Amino acid sequence: MRLVQVAQHADDLDRAAGFYSELLGVEPTAVFDPPGLLFFDLDGVRLMLERGAPPSILYLHVEDVRAALKRLGERADVVTPPHVIFTHENGVLGPAGHDEWQVFIKDSEGNTVGLVSFEPKD
Repeated sequence: MRLVQVAQHADDLDRAAGFYSELLGVEPTAVFDPPGLLFFDLDGVRLMLERGAPPSILYLHVEDVRAALKRLGERADVVTPPHVIFTHENGVLGPAGHDEWQVFIKDSEGNTVGLVSFEPKD
């Protein structure tokens, strides 16, 4: 079994397309409006932004949370600044010997998005 699709609420598909294109560094895969659906491909998992979907919290891997935040600039409404949330000692949930960095932002539609990166422990 594998994850195929995640839905996220979006009131304004154009605004959401701009935000997620900047965050993900890719253009949308497909737009169907009506009925109000916007898709991005996340390494084989579809991210569907939909007017009727409930909000959820997405956790997206980025190379460096601080660089991603800088790239987003004014688009990013920071909820929680970049910080180490956990140190992976044994590799069960992340690479052993790495700190897991997270930052939480609001997307263009008011949803919370967690950005996650793994960096070698100092």
